Amino acid sequence: MAGPLPISLVVITRDAAADIADCLSSASFCADALVVDSGSGDHTVETARRSGARVVSHAWLGFGPQKQFAVGEAPHDWVLCLDADERLSVELRESIAMLFARGQPPRPAYALALRNRVLGRALAHGKACPAWTRRPSDHPPAAPHARPVHERVIADEPVGRLDGDLLHASAESLERYVAKQNRYTTLQADALHASGK
Repeated sequence: MAGPLPISLVVITRDAAADIADCLSSASFCADALVVDSGSGDHTVETARRSGARVVSHAWLGFGPQKQFAVGEAPHDWVLCLDADERLSVELRESIAMLFARGQPPRPAYALALRNRVLGRALAHGKACPAWTRRPSDHPPAAPHARPVHERVIADEPVGRLDGDLLHASAESLERYVAKQNRYTTLQADALHASGK
């Protein structure tokens, strides 16, 4: 891979010190790395800065609005949003490099195969194997949805697909898995209630 690519890596965080360095390292080809932190009590901010990222502190707005804010702070039109517990496989890094080696990518966004690992094992069957997610994206033609949870990139035109996997360590302990599901279901219930349901 020859030199940095004109992509802003964007990661929203809170208490992600154990994950953030590996996340940033997996997308080190990006010309800019931005971490938007919402009040970490661990060493997330220091670790992100040591890893070469620019860090902005911003109060938590919900997943979609927080990512919208972060994308608005990114200096490049092309943005790769990752969660701190996600990593790009070698094949996916090569696919992104090849995409930009041909000039301006022709699609507004690209779908990636999200490979979930739960309790130390990669999921091999079912709806979440793989789960397809849209990133990277060209902002503003494609942008994160404002949903408070399970936000996704919205694009008016057809999206492309890239080879390789986006590796996601969804939960490495039963305690963390249950806590994560409880947070997500509360956010979803709040969103449904706010819409009158």
